[in-house]
Amino acid sequence: MSAENFQRALSLVLKSEGGYVNNPRDPGGATNFGITQAVYDGWRARRNQLRQSVRSIGMADVTAIYRDQYWDAIRGDELPPGIDYAVFDAAVNSGPVQGVKWLQRALPASPVDGHIGLVTLGAVAGINDRAALIERLCAQRLGFLRRLKQWLTFGRGWSNRMASVQAAALAMIG
Repeated sequence: MSAENFQRALSLVLKSEGGYVNNPRDPGGATNFGITQAVYDGWRARRNQLRQSVRSIGMADVTAIYRDQYWDAIRGDELPPGIDYAVFDAAVNSGPVQGVKWLQRALPASPVDGHIGLVTLGAVAGINDRAALIERLCAQRLGFLRRLKQWLTFGRGWSNRMASVQAAALAMIG
């Protein structure tokens, strides 16, 4: 449970997300390093900066956006290694609220509200089998992805990503 885990988790997410993409079949639209144009526009607007193409995003902004809008939103610094990465990757892909809900559903005795508070953190701390928790979280996420209409287009890549996320998360609990 360390802030250093953010950098390790971010490097893995960036490997999965890649560079600039604007696939017309992707409802997220144009993205670069996994940051959508809409997220980048919002980020820049809150800083009173003019709109610019996500294609031009710098790594400092990428890191700051991932830290602020995803890692901090899931309280990544307070989650154990492996679980932090699995929830972070889910948050990046489907939003922090949904990523946290998958974690909460995988826990015994945790309300499913999409926000990590003391009850959820306590439930995570009480887990003896972190590997099983990661596996349940990833299984829920994969099940969700399989039900999306874009599965036929992106399913192979999503399956590969989920296998990679699960393997890396399990390796982190070492």
